[in-house]
Amino acid sequence: MTTRCSTGPIGHGTLLQVSVFAAMLASAGLPLYIHLPRFAVGELGISLSALGLVLIAMRVFDFIQDPLIGRMIDRLPRQRGAFAAAASGGLALGFVMLFATEPWFDRVLWLIIALAILFTAFSTATILVYGQGVALAGPAQGSAHFGIAGFREAGIVFGVVLAAVTPGLLGIAYGEDIAYRLFGLGLGVFCLLAWAATRGLWKHERSPVQPLSLTSLRQAGSIGLLLLGFLNALPVALTSTLFLFFVEDRLEAPDLSGAFLVLFFAAAGFSAPAWAALVSRFGARPVLLSGMGLAVLAFAGTATLGPGESGAFVVICIASGAALGADMVILPALFSRSLSDAGLPAGQAFGLWALVSKLALAGAAAIALPLLELRGYLPGQTNGGSALQALTFAYAILPCLFKIGVIGYVLIVPLPGDQT
Repeated sequence: MTTRCSTGPIGHGTLLQVSVFAAMLASAGLPLYIHLPRFAVGELGISLSALGLVLIAMRVFDFIQDPLIGRMIDRLPRQRGAFAAAASGGLALGFVMLFATEPWFDRVLWLIIALAILFTAFSTATILVYGQGVALAGPAQGSAHFGIAGFREAGIVFGVVLAAVTPGLLGIAYGEDIAYRLFGLGLGVFCLLAWAATRGLWKHERSPVQPLSLTSLRQAGSIGLLLLGFLNALPVALTSTLFLFFVEDRLEAPDLSGAFLVLFFAAAGFSAPAWAALVSRFGARPVLLSGMGLAVLAFAGTATLGPGESGAFVVICIASGAALGADMVILPALFSRSLSDAGLPAGQAFGLWALVSKLALAGAAAIALPLLELRGYLPGQTNGGSALQALTFAYAILPCLFKIGVIGYVLIVPLPGDQT
């Protein structure tokens, strides 16, 4: 595949670099949102309420830093390679601290410091890779944004699968007691290797036409997309935060958690080209609505599952993963296109995009974790009916209710690129 940017044609080499950097980003993101709750509670001995407060504090930290990081990247466009090196190194250091190093002092404080490093590095990497898509596509290249998104999402699927299966495989091979330590070391090495393989990605440049402001975002149609991104991230954030708890304590199938994650994200990745093709033919709105409707229909059945019903959950993982593929491809590509068409600075704008996604994750943690603790739920322990009902409600029912609300919003919000 070859597409074009403002500096000329972009071939497979550059697009593969997009995939590699996205794979690093995804392999770093999944442990933060999937493995972290279980690791912090089970390995570090931190309570659910304390973990929820830490995550909220980190999101407040992100609330301040994400737009600032985006602004720095826009003001220093020739230093994007240095930003990429710092992000990759920060992820490597943070994961070694979090998973592979015994805390040197108070465990909660150690967790806060490690997460601060990780979230800063993760924010920088996220803003870089999504913002670079705007530079690669160039102005008024609507279809190019979806092509770049396809390569980016392919890398994301690889990174997610890698991060999903590695802890389980390490546990089988070397024992559960050191699996997370080896996992942290392996992630650190992978981040450094990914940086070395993608140093040429940041040579493509783009000069914004106008500064970022509320007025310019509104005129570009980007404000509505930011709100849509936040609302749509809420149900995914809830299921991500509670996934391991549900599989272990509701389905009683902890050994299958890695396989479930692989199926879910593989379905998302393999469906991505199909969603992009459908957008080219039918437009963004009907395809996005179809994906969201599929998500509700697929995930609603989760509320009826109990111990031993892993076969039904496999079907749900595949169907809901395919639905997620629509969100992964369409929403960032639409946002990127709105910025490109309006000539807005991508770093600051995707700093806001990263921010709203993290606010959704913070909201999910603030809603779900205290609720579960209030109802007496204890991860990995014997739980009563009330605690398991609360887990099912938070994991299965609440996300569907949120998603239905998002569908209503998609029906009214302007979507640049409805006809691509």
